[in-house]
Amino acid sequence: MAALSKTEIHEKLKKMLGWDYAGKALHKKYTFKSFLPAIGFVNKIAEAAEKAGHHPDITINYSVVAISLSTHSEGGVTDRDFDLAKAIDEIAASMS
Repeated sequence: MAALSKTEIHEKLKKMLGWDYAGKALHKKYTFKSFLPAIGFVNKIAEAAEKAGHHPDITINYSVVAISLSTHSEGGVTDRDFDLAKAIDEIAASMS
């Protein structure tokens, strides 16, 4: 699966609330009420990522979870990243 062009990425981002593109990756931060809900969110992401065979970079800072998605083997963002981004947004919506 080839990396998408910047134009393709920006077109797809128009349909993705809160996601940004920088440094050849998609990025989004989610904020929770406290540490435990943030960890619960990360655990659910881990399950979805394992199922998809595609793993995000995740940073946890107490109640803020930062996600970075890129297909390293392709050197940029692919449709797999957008698919996982949508799944992550669905997980977040299910927790609110």
